Amino acid sequence: MHFSIPFTQDLVDSFGSRYVLYYLYLEGFLFCKVRYSDLHKWNEKLRRYFGSSVPPFPPKFYLAMTKSMADERRCQLERYLQNVGNNQNISSSELFIHYFKDLQMDTFRIQEHKVNLDVYLPNGRRIRIDVQTSDSAERVLEVVSHKLELHRELTGYFSLFLIRDPSTVLKRVVEFELPYVTVCSMTGGNLKLQIRKWYMDPALDSLLFDNHASVTLLYLQALQEIEQQWSRPSNEQLTKLKSLEKSGNYIQFLELMQDVWQYGYIQLDLCTTDHPEPDCEALISVGSQEMHCCVKLCNNTTEDITFKVNMIRCWEVTFLGAVDGVLTDDEKMELKFEYNAAGTWKWITVYTKQAFLLSSCLKKMLSEELLKQTKSNLEMQIEDPEFSKVTRTSSKLQQMVVPFGKNTEKSRISFAGNKNSTFPEIREEGL
Repeated sequence: MHFSIPFTQDLVDSFGSRYVLYYLYLEGFLFCKVRYSDLHKWNEKLRRYFGSSVPPFPPKFYLAMTKSMADERRCQLERYLQNVGNNQNISSSELFIHYFKDLQMDTFRIQEHKVNLDVYLPNGRRIRIDVQTSDSAERVLEVVSHKLELHRELTGYFSLFLIRDPSTVLKRVVEFELPYVTVCSMTGGNLKLQIRKWYMDPALDSLLFDNHASVTLLYLQALQEIEQQWSRPSNEQLTKLKSLEKSGNYIQFLELMQDVWQYGYIQLDLCTTDHPEPDCEALISVGSQEMHCCVKLCNNTTEDITFKVNMIRCWEVTFLGAVDGVLTDDEKMELKFEYNAAGTWKWITVYTKQAFLLSSCLKKMLSEELLKQTKSNLEMQIEDPEFSKVTRTSSKLQQMVVPFGKNTEKSRISFAGNKNSTFPEIREEGL
């Protein structure tokens, strides 16, 4: 998950005392607003329960803060929340979940009551469920899965996404987030919740073939990808796929999709990049351990560029600023990554409102590759006990990841990716 605090607001309470209100964003969208004093009280509760595993909390200032001190605190709070969110023991606790549930409800002034919530399948079919306004995304996904007869053990392969019609994927709805509140708080209209698979390796499809509901969801999403031209089968493949679609053979359809170009990729809206030249329009698709860019050059020609994830050393997501203290729907963000091209490390920047979604996809691909390597290492240890010695040495080297960057007025989140062409421990820090 990506926590960020892109800006703050100076206010005066009913007693005439000044205070700072922090605008907390989750996955690039406003999540809640909170005061330092409220976070401080919550931190004390966390520390009593989780002890030293709670990261350091920004200290109190008893005198008026200068502008630089205020910005330093904002950056420290951002880093603190990012680190707390990355601690699985803390982020899965009731203390964490209930705190942010209350904050989200209070920020948007929504009372707890029963509502009808619509969740859509990839083909546009609506699933209407009865939930509470305070139900988390995890709970909503459970209810939808039960209604679809999706096996409980397969629910983790899917997630709720916020979609803007006709086909823009805005963000993944995080497990502790309140979907009803999120949809109500968003501006711009044409928004809906959609259940989609949440993995970037198409080979994982085969793990879901034993359940009719999961196969149907994968099939409907595959059809949507072809319709939107996210996946691009050849004429021969398309003929076979249409035949399998007509016969209702979903599994063979999905097996054939494994060979279709860019199957399972997530495509972003048109954006801009500074590679291979400044201000290039780019259509970016991400999946299968790569980020593919179709770039329009200044001479009106196009060039296809593929960035392999295992050649990305690190990346960072930055809000580019606010207009009159408020981030608008048109406000762009950037994702900057360090890439090894022909033995030379180079920083490449993508300017897109979907920067946090792109970052989530990169993290997902890294974690999937890491799981593959872990499984492979375990198998090699069983076959060759001497291999475990090499693994222990490698683990020590992987932990030597040096953070980069300095605090600035921009809101920035940094991530460690690949280092020396081997996947290290995945870490993230709010800089």
